[in-house]
Amino acid sequence: MTGTVLPRRADGATLACLFVLFLLILPARLAVAGLPLSLTPAEIMALFMGVVWVCAQMVGTTGVAKGGNPVRTSIFVYGMLLLAVYGYTTYRYLPSDELNLADHTLVLYLGYASLLLVMCDGVGSRERLDFVLKAVVIGGTFAAIVALLQFRLDFDLTEYMRVPGLRHSSVEEVPTVISRSDLRRVAGTLGHPIEFGALSAMLLPLAAHLGFQARSRGQAATRWWICAAVIAAGLMFSVSRTAVLGLAGAGLILLLGWSNRRRIVTMGAFVVFLGFMKVLAPGLIGTFYNLFAGAGEDSSVIYRTHDYPFAMREFAKSPFFGRGLGTWYPFKHQVFDNQYLLSLVETGVVGVLGFVGVIGCGIVVALRVRRMSTDPNVRNLGLTIAACLVIPLLGAATFDLLSFPGITSVLFLLVGAAGALMRFERRDQAARTALSSFHEPADLSRSLMAVTGNGHGSARSGSS
Repeated sequence: MTGTVLPRRADGATLACLFVLFLLILPARLAVAGLPLSLTPAEIMALFMGVVWVCAQMVGTTGVAKGGNPVRTSIFVYGMLLLAVYGYTTYRYLPSDELNLADHTLVLYLGYASLLLVMCDGVGSRERLDFVLKAVVIGGTFAAIVALLQFRLDFDLTEYMRVPGLRHSSVEEVPTVISRSDLRRVAGTLGHPIEFGALSAMLLPLAAHLGFQARSRGQAATRWWICAAVIAAGLMFSVSRTAVLGLAGAGLILLLGWSNRRRIVTMGAFVVFLGFMKVLAPGLIGTFYNLFAGAGEDSSVIYRTHDYPFAMREFAKSPFFGRGLGTWYPFKHQVFDNQYLLSLVETGVVGVLGFVGVIGCGIVVALRVRRMSTDPNVRNLGLTIAACLVIPLLGAATFDLLSFPGITSVLFLLVGAAGALMRFERRDQAARTALSSFHEPADLSRSLMAVTGNGHGSARSGSS
Protein backbone atom coordinates (compact mmCIF):
# COMPACT_ATOMS: atom_id res chain seq x y z
CA MET A 1 0.00 0.00 0.00
CA THR A 2 1.23 3.47 -0.83
CA GLY A 3 2.24 5.48 2.21
CA THR A 4 2.32 2.49 4.55
CA VAL A 5 5.13 2.74 7.08
CA LEU A 6 6.71 -0.64 7.68
CA PRO A 7 7.71 -1.47 11.26
CA ARG A 8 11.40 -1.17 12.00
CA ARG A 9 13.17 -4.50 12.32
CA ALA A 10 14.98 -5.21 15.55
CA ASP A 11 18.75 -5.27 15.13
CA GLY A 12 21.87 -5.20 17.24
CA ALA A 13 21.01 -1.70 18.43
CA THR A 14 17.78 -3.01 19.96
CA LEU A 15 19.66 -5.64 21.95
CA ALA A 16 22.35 -3.14 22.95
CA CYS A 17 19.75 -0.70 24.29
CA LEU A 18 18.15 -3.45 26.38
CA PHE A 19 21.59 -4.27 27.71
CA VAL A 20 22.22 -0.63 28.63
CA LEU A 21 18.85 -0.49 30.39
CA PHE A 22 19.79 -3.48 32.56
CA LEU A 23 23.31 -2.18 33.14
CA LEU A 24 22.72 1.43 34.17
CA ILE A 25 19.15 1.50 35.48
CA LEU A 26 19.19 -1.58 37.70
CA PRO A 27 21.50 -1.43 40.73
CA ALA A 28 24.78 -3.24 40.08
CA ARG A 29 24.40 -5.36 43.22
CA LEU A 30 21.31 -7.18 41.89
CA ALA A 31 21.91 -10.63 40.39
CA VAL A 32 19.53 -13.24 39.02
CA ALA A 33 18.42 -15.66 41.72
CA GLY A 34 18.66 -19.40 41.34
CA LEU A 35 21.76 -19.55 39.13
CA PRO A 36 24.96 -21.42 40.04
CA LEU A 37 26.96 -18.36 38.92
CA SER A 38 26.36 -14.83 40.16
CA LEU A 39 25.16 -13.11 36.99
CA THR A 40 23.31 -9.83 36.65
CA PRO A 41 20.50 -9.29 34.11
CA ALA A 42 22.94 -7.23 31.98
CA GLU A 43 25.48 -10.07 31.95
CA ILE A 44 22.85 -12.60 30.92
CA MET A 45 21.69 -10.21 28.21
CA ALA A 46 25.28 -9.95 26.93
CA LEU A 47 25.57 -13.74 26.74
CA PHE A 48 22.27 -13.88 24.85
CA MET A 49 23.62 -11.29 22.42
CA GLY A 50 26.56 -13.61 21.79
CA VAL A 51 24.21 -16.47 20.90
CA VAL A 52 22.30 -14.16 18.54
CA TRP A 53 25.54 -13.03 16.88
CA VAL A 54 26.71 -16.60 16.28
CA CYS A 55 23.34 -17.60 14.82
CA ALA A 56 23.22 -14.50 12.61
CA GLN A 57 26.68 -15.24 11.23
CA MET A 58 25.43 -18.61 9.95
CA VAL A 59 22.89 -17.10 7.58
CA GLY A 60 22.99 -14.30 5.05
CA THR A 61 19.55 -12.74 5.44
CA THR A 62 19.85 -11.01 8.81
CA GLY A 63 21.86 -7.99 7.71
CA VAL A 64 24.68 -8.75 10.15
CA ALA A 65 28.03 -7.55 8.82
CA LYS A 66 30.66 -10.02 7.70
CA GLY A 67 34.14 -9.56 6.30
CA GLY A 68 37.22 -7.93 7.75
CA ASN A 69 37.09 -5.42 10.57
CA PRO A 70 40.06 -4.44 12.77
CA VAL A 71 37.89 -4.32 15.89
CA ARG A 72 36.58 -7.83 15.33
CA THR A 73 40.13 -9.06 14.77
CA SER A 74 41.32 -7.44 18.01
CA ILE A 75 38.63 -9.08 20.14
CA PHE A 76 39.30 -12.42 18.45
CA VAL A 77 42.99 -12.19 19.33
CA TYR A 78 42.20 -11.10 22.90
CA GLY A 79 39.74 -13.96 23.28
CA MET A 80 42.29 -16.49 22.08
CA LEU A 81 44.87 -15.11 24.51
CA LEU A 82 42.44 -15.39 27.42
CA LEU A 83 41.56 -18.96 26.42
CA ALA A 84 45.28 -19.77 26.37
CA VAL A 85 45.63 -18.27 29.85
CA TYR A 86 42.60 -20.23 31.07
CA GLY A 87 43.87 -23.48 29.59
CA TYR A 88 47.38 -23.02 30.98
CA THR A 89 46.26 -22.16 34.51
CA THR A 90 43.48 -24.77 34.82
CA TYR A 91 45.82 -27.49 33.53
CA ARG A 92 47.76 -26.99 36.73
CA TYR A 93 46.25 -27.33 40.20
CA LEU A 94 43.99 -24.53 41.35
CA PRO A 95 42.09 -24.42 44.65
CA SER A 96 38.36 -24.93 44.15
CA ASP A 97 37.50 -21.33 45.04
CA GLU A 98 39.97 -19.93 42.52
CA LEU A 99 38.87 -22.42 39.84
CA ASN A 100 35.25 -21.33 40.31
CA LEU A 101 36.30 -17.70 39.99
CA ALA A 102 38.27 -18.46 36.83
CA ASP A 103 35.17 -20.11 35.31
CA HIS A 104 32.97 -17.18 36.35
CA THR A 105 35.40 -14.57 34.99
CA LEU A 106 35.72 -16.37 31.66
CA VAL A 107 31.92 -16.29 31.32
CA LEU A 108 31.93 -12.55 32.00
CA TYR A 109 34.57 -11.94 29.34
CA LEU A 110 32.52 -13.98 26.89
CA GLY A 111 29.70 -11.54 27.53
CA TYR A 112 31.96 -8.53 26.98
CA ALA A 113 33.18 -9.97 23.67
CA SER A 114 29.58 -10.67 22.64
CA LEU A 115 28.58 -7.08 23.38
CA LEU A 116 31.47 -5.78 21.28
CA LEU A 117 30.64 -8.07 18.35
CA VAL A 118 26.95 -7.17 18.30
CA MET A 119 27.83 -3.47 18.36
CA CYS A 120 30.44 -3.91 15.63
CA ASP A 121 28.41 -6.11 13.28
CA GLY A 122 24.75 -5.87 14.27
CA VAL A 123 24.01 -2.12 14.29
CA GLY A 124 22.46 -1.34 10.92
CA SER A 125 23.15 2.37 10.39
CA ARG A 126 24.59 5.51 11.92
CA GLU A 127 21.11 6.47 13.08
CA ARG A 128 20.84 3.20 14.99
CA LEU A 129 24.32 3.74 16.44
CA ASP A 130 23.20 7.18 17.63
CA PHE A 131 20.17 5.46 19.17
CA VAL A 132 22.44 3.24 21.28
CA LEU A 133 24.66 6.14 22.33
CA LYS A 134 21.59 8.12 23.34
CA ALA A 135 20.45 5.20 25.47
CA VAL A 136 23.88 5.06 27.13
CA VAL A 137 23.79 8.79 27.92
CA ILE A 138 20.24 8.60 29.27
CA GLY A 139 21.16 5.60 31.42
CA GLY A 140 24.19 7.48 32.74
CA THR A 141 21.98 10.48 33.49
CA PHE A 142 19.65 8.30 35.54
CA ALA A 143 22.61 6.91 37.49
CA ALA A 144 23.80 10.49 38.11
CA ILE A 145 20.34 11.53 39.37
CA VAL A 146 20.45 8.63 41.84
CA ALA A 147 23.92 9.86 42.85
CA LEU A 148 22.56 13.39 43.34
CA LEU A 149 19.94 12.06 45.76
CA GLN A 150 22.62 10.08 47.59
CA PHE A 151 24.96 13.07 47.84
CA ARG A 152 22.59 15.89 48.69
CA LEU A 153 19.80 14.11 50.59
CA ASP A 154 21.60 10.98 51.84
CA PHE A 155 18.75 9.05 50.19
CA ASP A 156 19.75 5.84 48.41
CA LEU A 157 17.09 5.04 45.84
CA THR A 158 18.77 1.72 45.02
CA GLU A 159 17.72 0.37 48.43
CA TYR A 160 14.11 0.48 47.20
CA MET A 161 14.76 -0.84 43.69
CA ARG A 162 13.95 -4.47 44.39
CA VAL A 163 12.90 -6.63 41.45
CA PRO A 164 11.26 -10.06 41.77
CA GLY A 165 13.65 -12.81 40.73
CA LEU A 166 16.75 -10.78 41.60
CA ARG A 167 18.90 -10.98 44.72
CA HIS A 168 21.86 -9.13 46.14
CA SER A 169 24.95 -10.54 44.47
CA SER A 170 27.22 -10.50 47.53
CA VAL A 171 26.86 -10.69 51.26
CA GLU A 172 29.80 -8.30 51.74
CA GLU A 173 28.87 -5.35 49.59
CA VAL A 174 30.72 -2.11 49.08
CA PRO A 175 28.29 0.59 50.26
CA THR A 176 27.03 2.95 47.58
CA VAL A 177 27.65 5.92 49.89
CA ILE A 178 31.02 6.27 51.65
CA SER A 179 32.87 9.30 52.99
CA ARG A 180 35.97 11.28 52.09
CA SER A 181 37.00 14.55 53.77
CA ASP A 182 33.62 14.88 55.48
CA LEU A 183 31.87 14.58 52.10
CA ARG A 184 29.79 11.71 50.79
CA ARG A 185 31.23 9.69 47.93
CA VAL A 186 28.40 8.15 45.96
CA ALA A 187 28.09 5.42 43.34
CA GLY A 188 24.62 5.98 41.86
CA THR A 189 23.44 2.64 40.49
CA LEU A 190 27.02 1.42 39.98
CA GLY A 191 29.10 -0.75 42.28
CA HIS A 192 31.62 1.76 43.66
CA PRO A 193 32.18 5.56 43.62
CA ILE A 194 35.43 5.17 41.65
CA GLU A 195 33.65 3.14 38.97
CA PHE A 196 30.81 5.64 38.86
CA GLY A 197 33.19 8.59 38.55
CA ALA A 198 35.24 6.99 35.78
CA LEU A 199 32.09 5.97 33.91
CA SER A 200 30.68 9.49 34.22
CA ALA A 201 33.91 10.81 32.73
CA MET A 202 33.42 8.45 29.76
CA LEU A 203 29.80 9.46 29.21
CA LEU A 204 30.26 13.22 29.50
CA PRO A 205 31.96 13.59 26.06
CA LEU A 206 29.21 11.46 24.51
CA ALA A 207 26.52 13.74 25.96
CA ALA A 208 28.39 16.79 24.64
CA HIS A 209 28.67 15.18 21.19
CA LEU A 210 24.92 14.57 21.09
CA GLY A 211 24.33 18.21 22.01
CA PHE A 212 26.66 19.51 19.30
CA GLN A 213 25.18 17.11 16.75
CA ALA A 214 21.59 18.07 17.54
CA ARG A 215 22.43 21.76 17.21
CA SER A 216 24.17 21.22 13.85
CA ARG A 217 21.08 19.40 12.56
CA GLY A 218 18.67 22.07 13.77
CA GLN A 219 17.19 19.76 16.41
CA ALA A 220 16.46 20.35 20.08
CA ALA A 221 19.79 20.19 21.90
CA THR A 222 18.79 21.40 25.37
CA ARG A 223 18.00 17.93 26.69
CA TRP A 224 21.50 16.71 25.87
CA TRP A 225 23.11 19.70 27.56
CA ILE A 226 21.00 18.95 30.63
CA CYS A 227 22.19 15.35 30.51
CA ALA A 228 25.78 16.56 30.22
CA ALA A 229 25.37 18.86 33.23
CA VAL A 230 23.79 16.09 35.36
CA ILE A 231 26.50 13.58 34.41
CA ALA A 232 29.21 16.17 35.16
CA ALA A 233 27.65 16.79 38.56
CA GLY A 234 27.58 13.03 39.19
CA LEU A 235 31.28 12.89 38.35
CA MET A 236 31.96 15.53 41.01
CA PHE A 237 29.83 13.70 43.58
CA SER A 238 31.98 10.60 43.20
CA VAL A 239 34.88 12.63 44.73
CA SER A 240 37.29 10.54 42.69
CA ARG A 241 40.79 11.42 41.50
CA THR A 242 40.46 8.75 38.80
CA ALA A 243 37.45 10.52 37.29
CA VAL A 244 39.25 13.87 37.11
CA LEU A 245 42.41 12.35 35.62
CA GLY A 246 40.37 10.47 33.03
CA LEU A 247 38.33 13.51 32.10
CA ALA A 248 41.52 15.58 31.78
CA GLY A 249 42.97 13.02 29.36
CA ALA A 250 39.79 12.91 27.30
CA GLY A 251 39.49 16.70 27.39
CA LEU A 252 43.00 17.09 26.01
CA ILE A 253 42.15 14.87 23.03
CA LEU A 254 38.92 16.76 22.38
CA LEU A 255 40.48 20.21 22.66
CA LEU A 256 43.18 19.24 20.18
CA GLY A 257 40.56 18.17 17.65
CA TRP A 258 37.90 20.82 18.18
CA SER A 259 37.60 24.19 16.51
CA ASN A 260 38.68 27.33 18.37
CA ARG A 261 35.07 28.43 18.81
CA ARG A 262 34.08 25.12 20.39
CA ARG A 263 37.11 25.26 22.69
CA ILE A 264 36.16 28.73 23.92
CA VAL A 265 32.51 27.78 24.48
CA THR A 266 33.51 24.61 26.33
CA MET A 267 35.97 26.39 28.60
CA GLY A 268 33.37 29.03 29.40
CA ALA A 269 30.80 26.36 30.22
CA PHE A 270 33.37 24.63 32.43
CA VAL A 271 33.98 27.80 34.46
CA VAL A 272 30.23 28.35 34.88
CA PHE A 273 29.80 24.74 35.96
CA LEU A 274 32.51 25.04 38.62
CA GLY A 275 30.79 28.15 39.99
CA PHE A 276 27.48 26.30 40.10
CA MET A 277 29.08 23.34 41.91
CA LYS A 278 30.66 25.68 44.48
CA VAL A 279 27.17 26.91 45.34
CA LEU A 280 25.50 23.49 45.20
CA ALA A 281 28.15 21.65 47.23
CA PRO A 282 30.32 24.00 49.33
CA GLY A 283 33.71 22.48 50.05
CA LEU A 284 33.64 20.06 47.11
CA ILE A 285 35.99 22.06 44.88
CA GLY A 286 38.42 22.47 47.76
CA THR A 287 38.33 18.73 48.44
CA PHE A 288 39.31 18.00 44.84
CA TYR A 289 42.13 20.51 45.08
CA ASN A 290 43.44 18.86 48.24
CA LEU A 291 43.22 15.42 46.61
CA PHE A 292 45.83 16.48 44.08
CA ALA A 293 47.81 19.00 46.11
CA GLY A 294 48.38 16.49 48.90
CA ALA A 295 48.60 13.37 46.74
CA GLY A 296 52.14 12.60 47.92
CA GLU A 297 50.93 12.17 51.51
CA ASP A 298 47.48 10.75 50.78
CA SER A 299 46.92 7.34 52.36
CA SER A 300 45.06 5.99 49.33
CA VAL A 301 47.93 6.91 46.98
CA ILE A 302 50.47 5.38 49.35
CA TYR A 303 48.38 2.21 49.53
CA ARG A 304 48.21 2.02 45.73
CA THR A 305 51.98 2.22 45.33
CA HIS A 306 53.36 0.25 48.27
CA ASP A 307 52.37 -3.13 46.81
CA TYR A 308 54.33 -2.82 43.55
CA PRO A 309 57.26 -5.01 44.75
CA PHE A 310 54.88 -7.70 46.00
CA ALA A 311 53.02 -7.70 42.68
CA MET A 312 56.27 -8.06 40.77
CA ARG A 313 57.23 -11.08 42.87
CA GLU A 314 53.90 -12.74 42.05
CA PHE A 315 54.27 -11.81 38.39
CA ALA A 316 57.72 -13.40 38.25
CA LYS A 317 56.22 -16.78 39.19
CA SER A 318 54.36 -16.99 35.85
CA PRO A 319 55.22 -13.98 33.67
CA PHE A 320 53.63 -15.05 30.38
CA PHE A 321 50.24 -16.57 31.29
CA GLY A 322 49.78 -15.52 34.91
CA ARG A 323 48.28 -17.48 37.76
CA GLY A 324 44.72 -17.58 36.42
CA LEU A 325 41.99 -15.25 35.19
CA GLY A 326 40.03 -13.86 38.15
CA THR A 327 41.90 -15.93 40.73
CA TRP A 328 43.44 -13.01 42.65
CA TYR A 329 40.51 -11.79 44.70
CA PRO A 330 40.44 -9.42 47.70
CA PHE A 331 39.05 -11.69 50.41
CA LYS A 332 42.01 -14.04 50.00
CA HIS A 333 44.84 -11.98 48.50
CA GLN A 334 46.22 -8.46 48.74
CA VAL A 335 44.23 -5.93 46.73
CA PHE A 336 45.97 -4.24 43.80
CA ASP A 337 44.33 -0.89 42.99
CA ASN A 338 45.96 -1.04 39.58
CA GLN A 339 44.51 -3.09 36.73
CA TYR A 340 47.82 -3.40 34.95
CA LEU A 341 49.42 -4.97 38.03
CA LEU A 342 46.41 -7.19 38.61
CA SER A 343 46.36 -8.34 34.98
CA LEU A 344 50.09 -9.04 35.05
CA VAL A 345 49.56 -11.30 38.05
CA GLU A 346 46.38 -12.99 36.74
CA THR A 347 46.95 -13.19 32.98
CA GLY A 348 50.63 -12.37 32.52
CA VAL A 349 52.11 -10.31 29.73
CA VAL A 350 49.78 -11.79 27.10
CA GLY A 351 46.68 -10.66 29.01
CA VAL A 352 47.93 -7.11 29.46
CA LEU A 353 48.94 -6.82 25.81
CA GLY A 354 45.54 -8.14 24.73
CA PHE A 355 43.65 -5.71 26.97
CA VAL A 356 45.66 -2.69 25.83
CA GLY A 357 45.45 -3.91 22.23
CA VAL A 358 41.64 -3.94 22.21
CA ILE A 359 41.40 -0.40 23.59
CA GLY A 360 44.21 0.81 21.36
CA CYS A 361 42.51 -0.69 18.32
CA GLY A 362 39.28 1.11 19.20
CA ILE A 363 41.12 4.43 19.52
CA VAL A 364 43.02 3.99 16.24
CA VAL A 365 39.90 2.93 14.34
CA ALA A 366 37.88 5.86 15.70
CA LEU A 367 40.60 8.35 14.73
CA ARG A 368 40.92 6.72 11.31
CA VAL A 369 37.20 7.21 10.73
CA ARG A 370 37.64 10.85 11.68
CA ARG A 371 40.37 11.20 9.05
CA MET A 372 38.38 9.36 6.36
CA SER A 373 35.03 11.11 6.78
CA THR A 374 33.95 14.49 5.44
CA ASP A 375 30.81 14.65 7.61
CA PRO A 376 31.54 16.94 10.60
CA ASN A 377 29.24 14.96 12.90
CA VAL A 378 30.91 11.66 12.01
CA ARG A 379 34.32 13.23 12.45
CA ASN A 380 33.34 14.54 15.87
CA LEU A 381 31.91 11.16 16.89
CA GLY A 382 35.14 9.43 15.94
CA LEU A 383 37.11 11.95 18.01
CA THR A 384 34.68 11.56 20.91
CA ILE A 385 34.91 7.76 20.98
CA ALA A 386 38.70 7.95 20.89
CA ALA A 387 38.67 10.43 23.79
CA CYS A 388 36.30 8.24 25.81
CA LEU A 389 38.54 5.20 25.32
CA VAL A 390 41.56 7.10 26.66
CA ILE A 391 39.84 7.19 30.05
CA PRO A 392 40.01 3.43 30.80
CA LEU A 393 43.64 3.37 29.64
CA LEU A 394 44.42 5.96 32.31
CA GLY A 395 41.97 4.63 34.88
CA ALA A 396 43.41 1.13 34.72
CA ALA A 397 46.53 2.53 36.40
CA THR A 398 44.55 3.87 39.38
CA PHE A 399 42.02 1.11 40.15
CA ASP A 400 41.22 -2.47 39.22
CA LEU A 401 38.97 -1.45 36.34
CA LEU A 402 38.15 -4.90 34.95
CA SER A 403 36.76 -5.94 38.34
CA PHE A 404 33.81 -3.58 37.77
CA PRO A 405 31.31 -4.78 35.13
CA GLY A 406 29.70 -1.39 34.55
CA ILE A 407 32.66 0.55 33.19
CA THR A 408 34.10 -2.58 31.55
CA SER A 409 30.88 -3.13 29.62
CA VAL A 410 30.76 0.47 28.38
CA LEU A 411 34.41 0.16 27.39
CA PHE A 412 33.70 -2.84 25.15
CA LEU A 413 30.51 -1.22 23.85
CA LEU A 414 32.44 1.85 22.68
CA VAL A 415 35.15 -0.24 21.03
CA GLY A 416 32.37 -2.04 19.15
CA ALA A 417 30.87 1.34 18.24
CA ALA A 418 34.21 2.33 16.69
CA GLY A 419 34.10 -0.83 14.57
CA ALA A 420 30.55 -0.07 13.43
CA LEU A 421 31.53 3.48 12.54
CA MET A 422 34.39 2.16 10.42
CA ARG A 423 32.00 -0.21 8.63
CA PHE A 424 29.58 2.60 7.81
CA GLU A 425 32.35 4.83 6.48
CA ARG A 426 33.77 2.07 4.29
CA ARG A 427 30.33 1.36 2.90
CA ASP A 428 29.73 5.02 2.10
CA GLN A 429 33.13 5.36 0.45
CA ALA A 430 32.47 2.25 -1.67
CA ALA A 431 29.14 3.73 -2.75
CA ARG A 432 30.73 7.07 -3.67
CA THR A 433 33.46 5.32 -5.63
CA ALA A 434 30.92 3.21 -7.51
CA LEU A 435 28.75 6.21 -8.36
CA SER A 436 31.68 8.31 -9.54
CA SER A 437 33.05 5.58 -11.85
CA PHE A 438 29.98 4.80 -13.96
CA HIS A 439 29.60 6.09 -17.56
CA GLU A 440 26.37 4.46 -18.69
CA PRO A 441 23.11 3.49 -16.97
CA ALA A 442 24.13 -0.18 -17.17
CA ASP A 443 27.39 0.65 -15.40
CA LEU A 444 25.44 2.45 -12.68
CA SER A 445 23.16 -0.55 -12.22
CA ARG A 446 26.08 -2.94 -11.94
CA SER A 447 27.91 -0.60 -9.55
CA LEU A 448 24.92 -0.31 -7.24
CA MET A 449 24.47 -4.08 -7.27
CA ALA A 450 28.13 -4.55 -6.40
CA VAL A 451 27.85 -2.16 -3.44
CA THR A 452 24.67 -3.78 -2.12
CA GLY A 453 25.98 -7.29 -2.71
CA ASN A 454 23.06 -8.20 -5.03
CA GLY A 455 25.12 -10.47 -7.26
CA HIS A 456 22.20 -12.77 -8.07
CA GLY A 457 20.16 -9.88 -9.37
CA SER A 458 23.04 -8.88 -11.62
CA ALA A 459 23.27 -12.40 -13.07
CA ARG A 460 19.59 -12.45 -13.82
CA SER A 461 19.84 -9.07 -15.49
CA GLY A 462 22.65 -10.25 -17.69
CA SER A 463 20.86 -13.46 -18.73
CA SER A 464 17.74 -11.61 -19.75
